[in-house]
Amino acid sequence: MTRTRRGAVAALLALSMTLPLVQAATAAVPSGTDTTAVSAAARKAAPVTLSRPTGPHSVGVSTLHLTDPSRTDPWVPSAGARELLVSVHHPARAHTGGRAERYLSTAEAQALTEGSGLPPGSADLLAGTRSWARQDARPAKGRFPLVVLSPGFGTTRKTQTMLAEDLASRGYVVASVDHAFESVATEFPRRGLLPCVACRKTESGEVPHASVTEGRARDVSFVLDRLTGPGAVRKYAAMIDASRIGMVGHSIGGASAASTMAADPRVDAGANMDGSFFTPLPREGLGGRPFLLLGAEGSGPGSSDASWDEAWQRLDGWKRWLTVTGTQHSTFSDEPVLAPQIPGWPVAPGALPGHRAAEITRTYVAAFLDRHLKAVHRPVLDGPTRANPEVVFHTPR
Repeated sequence: MTRTRRGAVAALLALSMTLPLVQAATAAVPSGTDTTAVSAAARKAAPVTLSRPTGPHSVGVSTLHLTDPSRTDPWVPSAGARELLVSVHHPARAHTGGRAERYLSTAEAQALTEGSGLPPGSADLLAGTRSWARQDARPAKGRFPLVVLSPGFGTTRKTQTMLAEDLASRGYVVASVDHAFESVATEFPRRGLLPCVACRKTESGEVPHASVTEGRARDVSFVLDRLTGPGAVRKYAAMIDASRIGMVGHSIGGASAASTMAADPRVDAGANMDGSFFTPLPREGLGGRPFLLLGAEGSGPGSSDASWDEAWQRLDGWKRWLTVTGTQHSTFSDEPVLAPQIPGWPVAPGALPGHRAAEITRTYVAAFLDRHLKAVHRPVLDGPTRANPEVVFHTPR
C-alpha cells in the first residue's frame, strides 16, 4: 500500500479502519434492535452539527430501498437480489417536511467508532449529529440536474451528507448510494447492519478492488433507471432533468464515477475526490465528457499513485487536476467538521480548519457541476485565486 487511498478500506472520518475492525463488525445487528437510544452523557453534550448549506433552496431528503431483481448480490449470492439504499436530497419548499434526518443510527455509529479509543458516548454524539435536510419535504418547483454521490470503501453514504445537502441547496437532486455488503455501518430494512464482505475479500486478495468499482457502475446504472427511466419512482421523476446527470465520489467512490461514465453514457460529468483508479480508464477516453480530479496534499503528478497520471493522459474532454494544501484522504468526507466537535477525536497536525476544508470541497465540486450541467461559468476553475490559496492547479503534459 503506497498511498492512503490506494488499497485502503476507508473508514469514516480520521479513524483508519483496519481489517480487524472490519471483521469485528461482521456480526449483523438484528433489525429489531433499538438504535435510537442516546446516552445521558451524549444528551448533555453540545450537539454535533454539520455546516449549514450555502445555496438559496431549503433541502428535503427521503430514503429509497431499491432491489434489482435482475442481479444476484455479487458479494453474498445467498442473500438474493442486489440491494441498495439511496438518500435523495433535493431542493424543497420552505417550511415543509418533518424533522431533520438522523445522521446515523446508534448501531451504525458504534460500528464506525468500535476499537477507536474514543471516550464513552462518542458513538451517540456521532449518531446525533445535526444535519439540515427535512424529511419528506415537498419538492421545489422546477426540474433540476441529478448528481450521484458515491462514498469511500467500507463507509456509508451518510459520510457525504454535508456535500449532498449543499448541492441540493444550490439546485441539484442528489442521490447518495449505499451498496449492500460494502459498508461496516449501513443498516438495511429488515436485515440490520450488514457485514462488509467486500472489505474482507478485497483486503485478503480474494478479489481485486476493480470488482468494487465495476460493480458500483452497474449499481448506479440501476439507480439511474429507477430515478429517470420509464419505470422511475414518480416522486422524483418530475423534478429530475434526465438530460443533465453527474457523478461525484470519494476514494473508491471517485474511481467508481469514472467506471460508471465508461459504462453508461447517461452520466455527463464526473469527479474523483482522492480515489485511486482501480479500473483503468478506456484508452479512447470518456467520449469527450468532463472530469475533475480533486486530491489531497501530495497527490499531484508523479506521486506514488500512478493511476492518476495514467488517467489524466486518457481523459479526452475538459479536465482539471487540483490538490488542496493541508488536507488528507478523509478531508473530502464530513470528517473535518465532525472531528473537532467530538472529544478525543484525533485531528491531524497542520490540517485545514474543518469548516474551511468543507468550504473548499463544496466550492469546487459545485463549480464543476455548475459549469458542465448548468452551463454557468465559475472562474474558480480557471486557475489559482487569492480567495483559495490552498488549491493548487496541476497541468501535466
